[in-house]
Amino acid sequence: MSVNIDETDRRILRLLQQDASLSVDAVSERVALSRNACWRRIKQMEDRGILRGRVALADPRALGCGLQVVVLVRTSNHDADWLDRFHRAVESLPEVLSAYRMSGDLDYLLRVRVADVAGYDAFYKKLIARVPLSDISASFVMEEIKETTALPV
Repeated sequence: MSVNIDETDRRILRLLQQDASLSVDAVSERVALSRNACWRRIKQMEDRGILRGRVALADPRALGCGLQVVVLVRTSNHDADWLDRFHRAVESLPEVLSAYRMSGDLDYLLRVRVADVAGYDAFYKKLIARVPLSDISASFVMEEIKETTALPV
């Protein structure tokens, strides 16, 4: 579902995606709107589901989870029970930052954060104990060239 927004909304979104802690006064000043008009636009974007929430972004290295791992999962089982078990397993493991069901040769892609290779091994053992998998492979991220939560608006 695509939503039509104007350039003023786009400017507000760009600012909030960069720093959600900005006050309405600060945002309104930067986009040349009154405080009330800016607040209404932000509220409308929240009500329409364009803005889903406001979060603080933590530094993974400072919190002891500096290793990012891309995990590729294949399964030979695609029934509803297996799918439910897999969803519950992924949702229950805090190391999983994101999980995607994929088209093509692999079934799932997980983005995982752990302290080190031993941390990944512990994660791996927890995952395979919760749900049977046909194949699982991991690639350790050597360099983060770009990572953002900001959408191109």
